Amino acid sequence: MGVEISVNRKALRDFHILDRMEAGLELKGTEVKSIRQGHANVQGAFARVEGGQVWLYDLEIKAYEKASHSQHEPKSRRRLLLHRREIQKLFELTHIKGNSLVGLRLYWKEHRVKVELGVGAGKTKADQRLGLKERAVKREVEREVSLFNRKRGV
Repeated sequence: MGVEISVNRKALRDFHILDRMEAGLELKGTEVKSIRQGHANVQGAFARVEGGQVWLYDLEIKAYEKASHSQHEPKSRRRLLLHRREIQKLFELTHIKGNSLVGLRLYWKEHRVKVELGVGAGKTKADQRLGLKERAVKREVEREVSLFNRKRGV
């Protein structure tokens, strides 16, 4: 893929990701320069289909310090660049009860900033606890296998 700028780890914890899609972002020059400096955060970002377009909310791009007179809003909504078929597909998927569009990660693809969207269904607290338990068990098994291999000299 591309060089990652920001990853939304909480989205994978809080949602079952059903489908993933890549989208371009419509950005201003100061936003791109701020992203190049590493001042972008996709944590908590979500998208909505409104009026035949997809808008990304809560993507935080901090203000560019060296900007002269025009500056951007850090948490303004930003338009996502998608084909009409993709927008229609997202519209249909998000109108199923419990599904929402979540920003999973922000990354560079060639010289463009892309966002990976995920269609997610919310996890219950029990699902989240089960995931934590599975990770702990997996970590413990890997630790035991590593210890066993070290003792045998493998």
